[in-house]
Amino acid sequence: METLEFQAEARQLLQLMVHSIYSNKDIFLRELISNASDALDKLRLAKLQDGLEADTSDLHIEIESDAEARTLTVRDNGIGMTREEVVELIGTIAKSGTAELLGKLKEAKESPELIGQFGVGFYSTFMVADKVTLVTRKAGTEGHGTRWESEGAGTYTIEDAEDAPVGTTVTLYLRPKDEDDALFDYADEWKIKEIVKRYSDFISFPIRAGDEVLNSQKALWARPRSEVTEEEYHQFYRHISHDWSDPLEIITMKAEGTFEYEALLFIPSRAPHDLFQRDARRGLQLYVKRVFIMDDSKELIPDYLRFVKGVVDAADLSLNISREILQQDRHIQMIRRRLVKKVLSTIKELMGSDPEKYATFWREFGRAVKEGLLAEPDNHKPILEIASFATTEGTEPTTLAAYVERMKDGQEEIYYLTGESRSQVENSPHMEAFQAQGYEVLILTDPVDEIWTDAVPEFDGKKLRSIARGSVDLPKDEEKPEPEGDFGPLLSFLGTKLEEQVKEVRLSHRLTTSAACLVSDSDDITPALEKMYRAMGQDGPRVKRILELNPSHPLVSGLRAAHERGAEDSALPDTAELLYGTALLAEGGDLEDPARFAKLLADRLAQTV
Repeated sequence: METLEFQAEARQLLQLMVHSIYSNKDIFLRELISNASDALDKLRLAKLQDGLEADTSDLHIEIESDAEARTLTVRDNGIGMTREEVVELIGTIAKSGTAELLGKLKEAKESPELIGQFGVGFYSTFMVADKVTLVTRKAGTEGHGTRWESEGAGTYTIEDAEDAPVGTTVTLYLRPKDEDDALFDYADEWKIKEIVKRYSDFISFPIRAGDEVLNSQKALWARPRSEVTEEEYHQFYRHISHDWSDPLEIITMKAEGTFEYEALLFIPSRAPHDLFQRDARRGLQLYVKRVFIMDDSKELIPDYLRFVKGVVDAADLSLNISREILQQDRHIQMIRRRLVKKVLSTIKELMGSDPEKYATFWREFGRAVKEGLLAEPDNHKPILEIASFATTEGTEPTTLAAYVERMKDGQEEIYYLTGESRSQVENSPHMEAFQAQGYEVLILTDPVDEIWTDAVPEFDGKKLRSIARGSVDLPKDEEKPEPEGDFGPLLSFLGTKLEEQVKEVRLSHRLTTSAACLVSDSDDITPALEKMYRAMGQDGPRVKRILELNPSHPLVSGLRAAHERGAEDSALPDTAELLYGTALLAEGGDLEDPARFAKLLADRLAQTV
């Protein structure tokens, strides 16, 4: 027997592993099973590629627990290790064992080069064990194997092991149960089954405990779609989503070449109750070589597609040392881009192949999808292509492509109006000229519509234009008579009296029946958006708007005549205030002083009785 010291960096890594890197002690068993699965893969590969003489007819992993002796054993009949490999893989940090690398690990707890090397995951056993023994023998070698043992305190012993079978056996002498330290009874058969089911259920080799196979080995994403029934997909969806409804659509993906991964995604048929709650769990399940890594990998799917459920299984990924956090590397970004492209293209296909399914999708998730118009400018086009909007042209939603097809001759812009409800938008004074001349207007009532419409300049070469901002340049209505008289003095008077509320008073080309309306300047934010920012604590100067008057309205023409008769009339300022207040109320705005407005209105009504 020979007693050796761990390499200095290995000792430090061991301490980090035990005390700070892993947040969940259960994963030690995942690591041991993953190592065993790798060993089985390597044996099968060595036989195929190198002609190694080996029995691969019953490759498997065995787990054996002894509650009385407080031991847990994980055994495989895979490739095994030589004495030199044991020293290299466990006693050192192998080829990655440099002080510089360990320094980076201490600072960031990230070291992708270590993942997948036997020694790293093996160290996690000392979180739950006072002593660990390993017996191994390399396939294709004659004679004895190797026995390794350590209490994780800085040294280990190594000696020959006569009659050791091919493969590797790891025995843990478990620490006492300590629930306060999240140290469970890992000799408990129920606990073992729970861990295997959670982390290693889809390992392609059987994991046995006595006569029972603990894992299903049925990775649906790795099987051709033609070999999987709809019911199997639905059961799997219910398992990962906790949604008892069937999914709306199933998406399968397989990428081969320099970077391989498989994905099985589901679009639900209904929105979860927490779709718009910030603390809701979201993201895809991540596997690496069928080993479960994390439940909610947000890095693999953007937030606006947070409703998508499913699994991504990669051949290899850059993970941190505990396999608990993804690094932002090019592989992850590549998977993310491809998943997004596939989801959006699938939805677009639904629009043509199954309009009813598409309508369900947009009703349930359209509001979330539109967030992508803010989050991912590069995806404006594919997102807009799958979007639907309420419109003044009928009761059914329309796509932008369909809107453009229906545009009137000479119309160069896509008109829209935002508001809190369809009825509010339809009854808005801003709509009057557009309705009178038969121009279709999109009705946008989701809060996100106030924001994305500023971020998206155009669709199919047609600019998006709010009919409540800037001036209106519609063709002249030949049936509408020209206003009589000079309104200049009245506009100047109102501009002075309302200077605290508005930046300008002008005649309107968008009103046909209402007396007045308020319009935002072309580059100003809308009142609704201003209100949203204030609700988020982003206070700023209030934006003054433009008051537009309908010169054909009796109130406005009467006000002009009254001003001509006597500009000093004491009732005119009150009338100006009432005019502004009614314009504000007509669009669903809030009066600054409702009590004063009510008194002015009551006094004026009393004069008419």
